[in-house]
Amino acid sequence: MKLNKKYKIRKKTKNKKKFSLKKAKKRIISKKKYKELILKRQHNKKLTLNERKKLDQALFINYCSCIKSLKYNKNIKQNLEYPICMSSVYTKRKLKSPKNVKKRCKKYY
Repeated sequence: MKLNKKYKIRKKTKNKKKFSLKKAKKRIISKKKYKELILKRQHNKKLTLNERKKLDQALFINYCSCIKSLKYNKNIKQNLEYPICMSSVYTKRKLKSPKNVKKRCKKYY
């Protein structure tokens, strides 16, 4: 018995999960701890791996929430929210922004 049948390979489409910014904001660190970690990073002090991850996540959530709030504001021109938020969250604090941070924000609603 020959098995010459061609099988169709079906690609499963992955459902892109969307995450809530409200829930993410609840999980970030306190404002006091946030400011303390930013000062540490600005002055090139050692941060533990856990502290680095928490600070990066908090900065990212603040950046995304800034974009979402400015995106639907009628007073601001279209696509101007990206440089404004990048400046306020990363650039003015002399922090380097992560790659593709704008694209990652699209996962949050």
